[in-house]
Amino acid sequence: MSVARPPFSEGDRQFDGPGDVVRGKLVFAAGDCASCHATPGQPDRLRLGGGMALASPFGTFRPPNISPDPVDGIGSWSVADLANALVGGVSPRREHYYPAFPYTSFTGMTTGDIKDLYAYLKTLPKVSGRVPPPDPTILFGIRRSVGFWKLLFFRQGQPVANLAAESAHDRGAYLVETVSHCAECHSTRNALGAIRSDTLFAGGVDPQGTGFVPNITQETLREWTENEIATMLKTGDTPNHGRVGSSMADVVTNTATLPDGDRQAIARYVKALAPIATQHP
Repeated sequence: MSVARPPFSEGDRQFDGPGDVVRGKLVFAAGDCASCHATPGQPDRLRLGGGMALASPFGTFRPPNISPDPVDGIGSWSVADLANALVGGVSPRREHYYPAFPYTSFTGMTTGDIKDLYAYLKTLPKVSGRVPPPDPTILFGIRRSVGFWKLLFFRQGQPVANLAAESAHDRGAYLVETVSHCAECHSTRNALGAIRSDTLFAGGVDPQGTGFVPNITQETLREWTENEIATMLKTGDTPNHGRVGSSMADVVTNTATLPDGDRQAIARYVKALAPIATQHP
């Protein structure tokens, strides 16, 4: 496990041809990329210099520079490099990424969406400067240990969405479970930081330990209609005349730019989530 094995090789024919920049912009928004990778302390969400400190029980991690800068960002990456990061959690140096990067959800992304996202990222401003390295606890102090964690908890290329052979539902499944990686926040984790499958979308302690993330299964959202969920994703307004806050406000900044059909698809899938009680500490 000293060297990670990437799922894609350079020259993989799945990535032949140019990506679609317009579609890539939508993938970028659905993936909430700017919320983590935008340079802190400045207003431009498309300056992706990274560096925001993400505290967790497993150490402090800082999203890297993913701007097109060829030295400090990912400007020298190929589309296969991006695919290996998203699908396999593997860096161009053949190292395992820490699961603070949600490749555990992104692993189900289609090669088409990855090509489009790559094309869009190439159009964004170059930002110089590398972020400080991660500061993990002793559990992940040796990066090779992440390989063992992946053996236990990571299933490469296997999305967990429940499909129903209905286009809106299944589009919502792909967005919720994979690209938008909603379970990464709206679930409870075990002692090793992996999502507990019996708590998917049932909320719990915020991964950074700064609050409590709400339950979005039908345990708590049974009174919300699909249209109310879709409206919240566009405006931030909730049916009880409130507004979303905290990190969800950033999510809405992104989902507001998606097509109406995608927000409706997300709502369709969320309404289909079985009720699960929230696990309290």
